[in-house]
Amino acid sequence: MLRRPKPRRVRSPRDDPPDSSIPAVTGREDPRYLAVGHMNKPHGTKGEIFVWPLTDHPASTFSPGVVLRPGGAERNDPDPDLPPLRVSGVRPFRRGYLVAFAGVQDRTGAQQLSGCYLYREMAELEPLAEGEIYYHQILGMEVVTKEGRRVGTVTELYELRPADLLEVTDGEHQVLIPLLEQVVVEVDVGAGRLVVDPPEGLLDL
Repeated sequence: MLRRPKPRRVRSPRDDPPDSSIPAVTGREDPRYLAVGHMNKPHGTKGEIFVWPLTDHPASTFSPGVVLRPGGAERNDPDPDLPPLRVSGVRPFRRGYLVAFAGVQDRTGAQQLSGCYLYREMAELEPLAEGEIYYHQILGMEVVTKEGRRVGTVTELYELRPADLLEVTDGEHQVLIPLLEQVVVEVDVGAGRLVVDPPEGLLDL
């Protein structure tokens, strides 16, 4: 479940590339920082910590010299009371990475970071490829059908298989719409609108 802005990308059905400088459509500007990882638990005794990646570009994000900023689970941005962390070492481990940070030299230091999210400035992230948008840009979009019928507003996005699901509500009813190109036929970031062509019965569930 995505409950904070993360630099996951999704292919847009639009032919034109999205303008990444357009503010997010949730009533606020794009965040300065996006979560790129979650620090799970210490590994070993030398300060390494297992990090679950929340980015499509983990190799360049968890790379020696990169500065990341920790924040708690209750925040959507770095905690100003926590110092930045500079990656000093990294190695793949299972479905994530074992990351070492400068100044974190033992298990006790790593334990203090356990449970924190890692944030990186949007300006430092790889630019979006043609036809991609960030997941957080979808939140708050108005959803309409090809015929112009209003379905509601995107309130949540769930990362599931075989397809991610958009939670859309109109204040009274809630529907889940699969994020598939044949269903989501247009994403207009500038207008804050998402056009769907739902299969018969989907909006009646």
